[in-house]
Amino acid sequence: MGNADEAIKESSKRYFKEKIKVYGTKTSFGLKLAKDYYKEISDLPKKEVFVLCEELYKSGYMEEAFIACNWANYKVDEFEAKDIEVLEYWLNKYIDNWAECDTLCNHTVGNYLEKYPSSVKILKKWAKSENLWLRRAASVSLILPARKGNFLKEVFELADVLLLDKEDLVQKGYGWMLKEASRQHQKEVFDYIMKNKKIMPRTSLRYAIEKMPKELKVIAMEK
Repeated sequence: MGNADEAIKESSKRYFKEKIKVYGTKTSFGLKLAKDYYKEISDLPKKEVFVLCEELYKSGYMEEAFIACNWANYKVDEFEAKDIEVLEYWLNKYIDNWAECDTLCNHTVGNYLEKYPSSVKILKKWAKSENLWLRRAASVSLILPARKGNFLKEVFELADVLLLDKEDLVQKGYGWMLKEASRQHQKEVFDYIMKNKKIMPRTSLRYAIEKMPKELKVIAMEK
């Protein structure tokens, strides 16, 4: 891939416990590449764009996965309810690190759920999966909707399922979800934290209270 840089490649690997495949390009370059090349395929039916997305995922390179995420998201206006099956398949088959998971879920899955809110129930299934990335996806798919104040009931239901998860990246994921929900529902999220703080992992708790006033943070962190 053009603009690949060995220093960026080595630096990128420090952010992941998993082994990743990267060319070593800046995120801004990848976003521009996705946008520029999408102009050539924008008239294709969604189904054909999804096929191209899957070919990008098959490469195993993170930069190509990011392009796939963006291309899929560009088709949000054409999403159908059944498309969650495709998104779930990609998560199961190709996603193997937090960056790819978050890029697909924050925007593409999040936008899908806002278009088809009744499909949010699938996140409970993901939250109970043996697949780490599906469990993280269950919470990070609600990051942007929760930031707007949406799906509060589901936010708490998912947090209940994921509450005692042993995986650090899942703990951070649902803590992040609670933090975003707190922007519009501070009292409800604070009450939830106080009810569960004796058993909630400290990692999740710290993420969840990040946007709260100092005085609430102090109370939440008291043992």
